[in-house]
Amino acid sequence: MASNNGLAKIETQKMKEEICHDDSSAPVKAQTVDELHSLQQKKKSGPNTPIKVLNQSAFGSEVDRNKQQLQSISASLASLTRETGPKVVKGDPAKQAETPKEVMGSSRGNNLLQKYEARLRTIDPCGPALPRTPQLYEQAIQYEKGSFITSSGALATLSGAKTGRSPRDKRVVKDDTTSDELWWGKGSPNIEMDEQTFLVNRERAVDYLCSLEKVFVNDQFLNWDPNNRTKVRIVSARAYHSLFMHNMCIRPTPEELENFGTPDFTIYNAGKFPCNRYTHYMTSSTSIDLNLARREMVILGTQYAGEMKKGLFSVMHYLMPKRQILSLHSGCNMGKDGDVALFFGLSGTGKTTLSTDHNRYLIGDDEHCWSDHGVSNIEGGCYAKCIDLSREKEPDIWNAIKFGTVLENVVFEEHTREVDYTDKSVTENTRAAYPIEYIPNAKIPCVGPHPKNVILLACDAFGVLPPVSKINLAQTMYHFISGYTALVAGTEDGIKEPTATFSACFGAAFIMLHPTKYAAMLADKMQKKGATGWLVNTGWSGGSYGSGSRIKLAYTRKIIDAIHSGDLLSANYTKTEVFGLEIPTELEGVPSEILDPVNAWRDKDAYKETLLKLGGLFRKNFEVFANYKIGADNNLTEEILAAGPNF
Repeated sequence: MASNNGLAKIETQKMKEEICHDDSSAPVKAQTVDELHSLQQKKKSGPNTPIKVLNQSAFGSEVDRNKQQLQSISASLASLTRETGPKVVKGDPAKQAETPKEVMGSSRGNNLLQKYEARLRTIDPCGPALPRTPQLYEQAIQYEKGSFITSSGALATLSGAKTGRSPRDKRVVKDDTTSDELWWGKGSPNIEMDEQTFLVNRERAVDYLCSLEKVFVNDQFLNWDPNNRTKVRIVSARAYHSLFMHNMCIRPTPEELENFGTPDFTIYNAGKFPCNRYTHYMTSSTSIDLNLARREMVILGTQYAGEMKKGLFSVMHYLMPKRQILSLHSGCNMGKDGDVALFFGLSGTGKTTLSTDHNRYLIGDDEHCWSDHGVSNIEGGCYAKCIDLSREKEPDIWNAIKFGTVLENVVFEEHTREVDYTDKSVTENTRAAYPIEYIPNAKIPCVGPHPKNVILLACDAFGVLPPVSKINLAQTMYHFISGYTALVAGTEDGIKEPTATFSACFGAAFIMLHPTKYAAMLADKMQKKGATGWLVNTGWSGGSYGSGSRIKLAYTRKIIDAIHSGDLLSANYTKTEVFGLEIPTELEGVPSEILDPVNAWRDKDAYKETLLKLGGLFRKNFEVFANYKIGADNNLTEEILAAGPNF
């Protein structure tokens, strides 16, 4: 197609609406930067602490995995001649060490790589938590508008216009290898791009980072399992991003840092600097690009820190299964006798609440691996939602928000700097990122034996799923692939009907392979290690939302306690209609009439109608998986399909 000037028009890929469910947030409605900052404080008058408006700063850093990458970065730096490196403070804060000038780009060999890497280690060490944290506080407050110290000691920051992830702007390079290995097409989070476009965006990000006076470099680890630890390097333009990743990844000791070597994966985060939206495959000024062959990720046009966290999670979803290690979007805790439980669930199902138990050790709240050695947390921190947070409901999270914690997009009182967690002026997706050591009952190191129980959580607003069901391996695979919960629609237009939501593997936005591959690995490990599957409904009983009532948290806790103790295994069971779920006839501390959903409904016909409606929604969602072939001729087994609704 030719344009008006006679040149060929580049056809960019148009996005379909068929995209997996995720918890991303809408952009901030503020039209200007000043308007955005005004939302952060309760009063719009000037703050007590003056903030000098300066250009963001950072200083260049880059160590690539191989000669090809080194040549690429060297080419980007070829015309750059400037003073590099920060003035490292040692001893007297008023006295700053001199950093020698160095011309970058004349060399293409290992000598440049070694000098560059050595300078990174000297410039921006990623050591133990506290020695690094004060420096990042100082950098953020001095150079990043919207950064303040709150009354609890946490650092409040703003992520700009994007207060959530941008899944429609995430791209994965499709090459000969990934074309066959990854999940593409309807329902998949993987949107393709080519190698050339990735390199264009990579060079744009690197050039921007190199134009700054300071950048921040984190050398850290993923996965607490020492046999499968992954080395990552994050190069970013903001101190806030550096502190965020410092909290979220595993922090190396000084000795580990000294011998860190070449990273397994590198992120170049250019933050607010946009991509060229006229570049092929781009649909906006935001682009999050993943190249698995080069083991690199490029971020342009968004300052939301969660893109880095979840980008690395996607990488682990690709790398770990290649080692026969199952990557999981789940919470995980362990009893005092060593019994481990995995908790899967989408937003609003109670995953965080139920996996946080003062009588059990917290292995992790969000991302895990299950290997031949047992389970291990991928991360070194927690990323907790803060909306409506209170000391009474979530005391552990409340107490973890202290010096070293990053608070994203919260609103606070101008003079006292006390945070109002009920305020949604900036976004509803307010977050806190803190080291896992801030949780009193965290198990350090964050590893445990093989899981004894696998708990799938659903908040069923239709009110037809039982409060607890014991599920076999086929049913576990079916419901794991489905990833169901139900949301209550907004009330602005008067609609109060529940809306079914499905997210494959309870994290479709992050998985790289087809869901059936993760489900098959889960079933195999459960079978070999003797783990039991459970489906727990934390939603409604006695009717749908609006007529029934939500199952009391106290009852759900009794159910979870009975799962942990093993008492529920010895209960008497009966089977439900349509879904064929095994449910206990009685359980101490839980009213027997709610254990079987039909008994809690007064209108039995309405129950049957609603049950069939939900079953139909499950079937429709599963159509995209039912005909998928693994390899040349391996369809989903009839056993898994039979584990779904039968009517």
